Amino acid sequence: MNEQNNTVFYTESVDESKTGLRIDKFICESISELSRAQVQRLIDGGFVFADEESITDKSFKTRLGDIYQITLPAATDAVPKAEDIELEVLYEDNDLIVVNKPAGMTVHPAAGAYSGTLVNALLFHCKDSLSGIGGVARPGIAHRIDRNTSGILVVAKNDLAHRGLAEQFFNHSIERTYYAVVYGILTPLKGVIEGNIARSPYDRKKMALVQTGGKSAVTHYETIENYKNAASLVKCNLETGRTHQIRVHLSSKGCNLIGDDVYIKAKKTSLCLPEPLKSYVNNFPRQALHACSLGFIHPITKQEMSFYADFPADMKELIAKLRDYKL
Repeated sequence: MNEQNNTVFYTESVDESKTGLRIDKFICESISELSRAQVQRLIDGGFVFADEESITDKSFKTRLGDIYQITLPAATDAVPKAEDIELEVLYEDNDLIVVNKPAGMTVHPAAGAYSGTLVNALLFHCKDSLSGIGGVARPGIAHRIDRNTSGILVVAKNDLAHRGLAEQFFNHSIERTYYAVVYGILTPLKGVIEGNIARSPYDRKKMALVQTGGKSAVTHYETIENYKNAASLVKCNLETGRTHQIRVHLSSKGCNLIGDDVYIKAKKTSLCLPEPLKSYVNNFPRQALHACSLGFIHPITKQEMSFYADFPADMKELIAKLRDYKL
């Protein structure tokens, strides 16, 4: 890898084990900090070359002995507009910023959410210092949590920090702890849930466990509190970070997250709860999931970093009401 004038060049050669792969897959496997979507955008933009000829066909197959050059253009100005939105900043330096995102805030602009996102707030707060690797709509974003999940996110302020964080996420070396309040009680109370996750073939809004294909996903869980088996508080440590991973994995064990309007079964109720607690729980306005801690190695200083964010007020109230029921 070489860097010139903020432009990054990669040179990758093809051996026998990599012959015949789609070019986008080959690049993803060779350069861990790039996602498949990012690679495909680079191909579409004419930034992938073989023998000085641009490759624009994502299905192009690699050939033994070929040498490919991949260029990451210098970061461009982000399309989203800066918005003066208050942020809870847990840490900030010249390379990264760690924030506690509230429930209800989308991480980056997308269909139906072009303003009021974390990216809009970051553009105002950080001005021009955000990494461009994630694309114009996602400057600095190294990982995401769902709109209705609260908790900690780390954001890169420059490309070097972004690549360092991406490598740690790829190697599963980042510590991520979530707390979920779910219907029922997991059996066993502590364990590991494994299973590949992909887009559901029956509902495109959902992710699902699949027998073939998809991406491997591993969740370590432990039941922390049991509310008479009607509900429970579960700690989840992510080994991987797939879309909706905790929601899919826990629901696969029959324990849907309270407030989850996507994966919860129709008319899901906890029948043994007394009123008005039952109505309160069944009408909880968002999935009861909070990313409470994040630990990683600072990509520039190499120092160990660890952050914690307490439960937000709505989850504190939910847990308090369930604890009273437990007594």
